[in-house]
Formats: sequence, C-alpha cells, structure tokens
Amino acid sequence: MARLELNALTLWITAASLQHPHDLADEVARRIGVTRRTANKALQRLEGLNWLVREGSPRRPRLRPGLLRQVAKSYPLAGLQEDIPWARDFAPCFTLPPQVQRMTQHAFCELVNNAIDHSEGTTVTVSLRQTPGHVQLLVSDDGRGVFDKIHEAFALDDPTLAMLELSKGKLTSQPERHTGRGLFFTSKLADVFDLHANELAFQRREWENIGWLPGRALKRRGTSVYAAIALDTTRTLESVLHAYSLDGQGVGFDRTVVPLRLITSTDAGLESRAQARRVAARLHQFRRAEVDFSGVPHIGHGFADELFRVCAAHSQALELVPVNMSPAVAAMVDSVRRAA
Repeated sequence: MARLELNALTLWITAASLQHPHDLADEVARRIGVTRRTANKALQRLEGLNWLVREGSPRRPRLRPGLLRQVAKSYPLAGLQEDIPWARDFAPCFTLPPQVQRMTQHAFCELVNNAIDHSEGTTVTVSLRQTPGHVQLLVSDDGRGVFDKIHEAFALDDPTLAMLELSKGKLTSQPERHTGRGLFFTSKLADVFDLHANELAFQRREWENIGWLPGRALKRRGTSVYAAIALDTTRTLESVLHAYSLDGQGVGFDRTVVPLRLITSTDAGLESRAQARRVAARLHQFRRAEVDFSGVPHIGHGFADELFRVCAAHSQALELVPVNMSPAVAAMVDSVRRAA
C-alpha cells in the first residue's frame, strides 16, 4: 500500500477497529476497494507503527486501537450541535487521563461552537489525535476568518491589535450570546496553541511563558485552531479558571494579562499615547490587569504617562500592574506614578 493511502487509513482506522474488532480486514477491504490480503498487509503495517494492537487467539484475532489514535470528520455547520460529535464520534475512541479528557472536551466544544456561531461558513472539519505523549486537536472551518470578523465588529485594521484584544479575553462579536471566554480559556488549557486565519497566524507555547507570537500562516480559507495538551500535564480546567479569578480560587474572569510584545517590533517601540490607549481598551471590564513588558526593553514617557496616570485615573476600580519590566521600563513607570 502506498504511503499516502496508509496515512489516509489512519484517519478512520481507530473508530473502525472499535466497530469491527474481529473482521477489520474485511471492513478495510470493503471501504477502500482492495483484496482482503492487501487489507491484512496494511493492518500489519499499522500494528508495527502502533496504530493497532492484536489480541486473542490466532484463529480468532481481535484488533483494537494502539498508542496512536486518530479520528477526523467533517460536518455541515447548519444545525450542528457541538456536543453530539464529541459524544458520538470522538470520545469513545480515545483513552485519556481524566483531567486531560475534560480539558479536551472543553476545547473541542468551544472551538466547534465558535465555528457554528461565528464563522459564517458551511463546514467544519475536526481532527483529534492521541500520541504516547499528547492529545492534538485541530478544528478548521471554511468561513470568513476570525481576523476579518474582528475587523468588521471592532474596526481593528491591524491584525496584531486584533490579537492583542483576543489575548485580553472577553472579546466577542455577539455579546448577547457569548462572553468572550471560549477562545481565551481554550488557549490557556493547551501546551501548544496555534491560531490561523486570513493568511495570518499567532501561536502560544506554554513552557516559553512569553504569550502570543506571530507564526507561519496556513494558506487556506476560514479559521484553523490547533491545540495540543500533554498527557502528563498537571494543569486542570479548574486550575486555569482559578488563575484568572481575582483571588486565585474562584471562577470569575476578573484578571487578565496584556502581552505588550505583540504590538512591538525592532522598528516600532511603545512611545505614543495612542498606543497606550489601545493597550487600555476594555480593561475596565476586569478588576486586575497585568501589563506584561516581557521583551520590551524601554518605553516612552507619553506611553507610560497615558497608561499609568491618565487611563488609570479613569478606571480607578481597575488594579493596573506592570510585570516583567526592564530597569529602564521600571524607571519610566515609577516616574509617572510618582508624578501622579
């Protein structure tokens, strides 16, 4: 069997092995139009690659999913309810630690629901893959793309500003139906998180602890979101929710982190009051906002004064906390706060 055909077989062999444990070769032969002998050779190769495990007696063998598992399916968005594909097509095919299972279900349902409610597309394709170390989720729709949607709803022409707003959380184009928590918290559950849309891409790597960075975009229509969670993670859904509550114990979304690295480059630093106003936008929705200066070596007086004196005075219920400051940034912030 050709390599490409074998790869295609892995997209559905996990579910097929659960449905046809004793006659899997017959099922493969029927589906792809080959002889039973050719199907058996393909299954033997998949056994060697850890996609399948053979059990039972030689006369009555039984094939079940191995360490590698995958399900990939496409659905029309019209009338789709995100919990049904999870319960019917995906969850029965995977064996995950309980806390990872719950986080995966949360991410699955949130991302598919985003495609249903926001994409304005016709189809969503979902792939879930389990390896010995990770569970990997990819959700792709054929809609407008999230950055185009944000541009229309919030008049944000610059994709980095759109990503800045997404990184704060509580951003939604349908406030009557959503609170802007879904994509935000899903990104925090994952060790690896990539967002692709409108020929743009941004990524987070949990272990780097530096927030969002530009990535290499997929050249396709719509929005694609990839999330990977380590099977041995100590993270739980509750711990992520607690981290963004004010006291670290509840589930209220009271706290956010603003990654300033997103809107800086080697050519443009943080100098202007207009930049500060963009940073401060919507922060009044939170009780505490940590302004993360990681990767920002210095800032201008206008930026610091506008953010930490002018904007702070207009949002006195908000605790504005600068973090990860260089000595130069700390000196500038301290100077405007003392002047206030």
